[in-house]
Parts: sequence; C-alpha cells; structure tokens
Amino acid sequence: MTRARPRSPLVRTILFVTGLVVMAVSPLVGVIPGPGGIFVFAAGLVLVLQNSVWARGRFVRLKRRFPRFGHYADMALRRRSFRRRQQRTRELVLARAEAATLGFGQDER
Repeated sequence: MTRARPRSPLVRTILFVTGLVVMAVSPLVGVIPGPGGIFVFAAGLVLVLQNSVWARGRFVRLKRRFPRFGHYADMALRRRSFRRRQQRTRELVLARAEAATLGFGQDER
C-alpha cells in the first residue's frame, strides 16, 4: 500500500478551517428534520482530524477516557487501527472456539 504524498501546509490549513466551519454549521443543518446535522458534523470532524496533529492528540485522549465513543468514532472514520482491532477480536474468538472444541480451556475446579 503506497502512502499519499504529504499535503502542503497551505492546503492542510484550508482543509482544517473548512472542517471547523462545517462543524460550526452543523447545528443549523440539525434544525432541518432528519439526521443531517450529525453527518455534517462528522464530515467536519474528519477534515479536522485528518489535518491537525493537535486535534488528533485531543481525540486520542477523548477515546482513552470514553472507549465506547472511540469505538464508534473509529468505525465511522474507517481507521486502520479499528480494522486491526476487529481482526484481532475475530481471531481471538476463533481461537477460543477451536480450543473449546478440542477440550482445552475448560477448567475443572
């Protein structure tokens, strides 16, 4: 997998400010019936997190404090770390099922 070439600081700044504006506009869109404000806010959050090291650091702290929020946020942002954790969980469940089938892992106390 090849990495994209880094964006220039000007483009990153413009995208960051655009993300902040989109997040600020989301309450106005939220007044319209339907869940539109949530999606607009999420789009702004994605722009901010992709283009700001500071925002990513704050987001990581928030995820550590509220793990359930972090799970849903990672899922929505389609982060690689989320996919790795999901894969590890699937492999662990499979390994436990195989161990139980073979008779391992059953404690007789």
